[in-house]
Amino acid sequence: MSQNIQNLMGVTMEKIKAMATADTMIGDPVKLTDRITAIPVSKISYAFASGGSDFPSAKTQKELFGGGGGAGMTVTPIAFLILQDDNVKILPVNCNASSADKLVSLLPDFFDRIKSLFQKEQPAPDQADSPTQQQP
Repeated sequence: MSQNIQNLMGVTMEKIKAMATADTMIGDPVKLTDRITAIPVSKISYAFASGGSDFPSAKTQKELFGGGGGAGMTVTPIAFLILQDDNVKILPVNCNASSADKLVSLLPDFFDRIKSLFQKEQPAPDQADSPTQQQP
């Protein structure tokens, strides 16, 4: 089984290496004008998982192997190298949160406000048991 897992992981890693090259991190230069060239710079994140198991076979004395693997990769632009004449500048990509990110960040406050509204409508526990608080 260990040989099968090693083969499976090896193939997965080779595929990741093929995708995550230096060319992916540092993009192709883009000539903006005769004097200005921009080179994109990206952050690469990747993950992989693989696994397997031997299964007994009723027809043969040999165990059968079943396994699988998967990988994921994201490429996020983080900056541009700006080449102008003899000067080089780094222009970071503005990482403002998207609308969805802003909405998610507002949710805790929203739920706190809703919770406080419901707490105001309900009598306090010590008042609910008091006989003087009964309604006619």
